[in-house]
Amino acid sequence: MSDLTIVSHNGQLVTDSREVAKMVEKRHTELLRTIKGYEIILAERNFASGDFFIESTYTDSNNQTRPCFLLTKKGCEMVANKMTGEKGILFTATYVSKFNEMEQQHQDTSQLSPELQMFNGLFQSLAKQEMATKQLETKVDNIRDVVALNTTDWRKDARQLISKIAQSRGGFGAYKEVNTEIYKEVERRGGFQLNTRLTNKRRRLADEGVSKSKRDKLSKVDVIADDKRLVEIYVAVVKEFAIKHGIDLKEAN
Repeated sequence: MSDLTIVSHNGQLVTDSREVAKMVEKRHTELLRTIKGYEIILAERNFASGDFFIESTYTDSNNQTRPCFLLTKKGCEMVANKMTGEKGILFTATYVSKFNEMEQQHQDTSQLSPELQMFNGLFQSLAKQEMATKQLETKVDNIRDVVALNTTDWRKDARQLISKIAQSRGGFGAYKEVNTEIYKEVERRGGFQLNTRLTNKRRRLADEGVSKSKRDKLSKVDVIADDKRLVEIYVAVVKEFAIKHGIDLKEAN
């Protein structure tokens, strides 16, 4: 279980939802959905959701803006209340300790001279930079893992990454949709139609006496496997989709 970085944001002590997700071993997209559900309930009961969760954004490895939340101490407590077992205990112990530590520092600095308060402000700025550096290192590690995908066992690796992409979009129900988008991009880059090639392959196998049941089991991936250039295009497209969705190949294995 990783650590939490606590920083000051507009006078409030907060931590990043991505760090929380990593610490509690939950997908960030799943945690976002949970927090949005909390926000709806809080709004219905006239609670200020900003006391718990602050909407924010970050730039992913593909230079695209993605949503995240900044969690206050109350927000962490709300997340922790739904957790049980060792993970819940360790998360609670960590966030309580970290927030209390930072709160104590803020109380102490209120009595400091203007000069020392200035130095404390510089310290807080460095802490924010450290958090940003950790996040950047995580992005680079994720990209490195995804780029490790090669043509040695490309079918297995591609399936795992596509499954992770589908999960990031809401579940395995999105698997077919992701596959369709990937095939479409492969066709665009290769300048051909996979359906046409699949039909032709089945006809050839029929002429060779291959049973209809085996021919019907053929897929577009089988067509891609027949051509080294298509394999390279397909692998490249899957990599790009994975990076775009912030997928970590370590979790897929």
